Amino acid sequence: MVSLKDSHFDLFHLPAQFALDETALDSAYRTVQTQVHPDRFAAAGDAQKRIAMQWATRANEAYRTLRDPLKRATYLLSLRGVDIGAENNTAMEPAFLMQQMEWREGIEDAAAARNVDALDALLAELRDEKRVRLERLGTLLDSAADQAAAEAVRQLMFIERVASEVGAQIERLET
Repeated sequence: MVSLKDSHFDLFHLPAQFALDETALDSAYRTVQTQVHPDRFAAAGDAQKRIAMQWATRANEAYRTLRDPLKRATYLLSLRGVDIGAENNTAMEPAFLMQQMEWREGIEDAAAARNVDALDALLAELRDEKRVRLERLGTLLDSAADQAAAEAVRQLMFIERVASEVGAQIERLET
């Protein structure tokens, strides 16, 4: 039996790697959920109910983490003892900083012009950039280039924030 202290990967009997078979994850999650769902323990004692609730919570948290590529990468790095430093390490390569400025200017210009098409194009560009960088992140993690992977995670987090801002601008302009 798996312990509450085992990794998310161990909980679902999956290899601890970035590339993940999402179908296998979904299936393993459903299996664990059927075993630990609190409804199965409705007639049990308080201690068993509490344990079932802990396991169900643990399974939900593990599933949410492994389903999301950025959370999965961050978690995998944490298992390797690497803190991505999102809160205090904002250093980025100069080319990425320039790209950030271009995206920000694009948002400002399109929002000022109320140009939803330009924002849609920027959102598509950000999605493409995210896809390419996720592929690179997988390569970095699989080759144990952990510090470079941590920087890639920080960059992807920024891209997600910018994409969210673009989406909010589009929504604001369309209402």
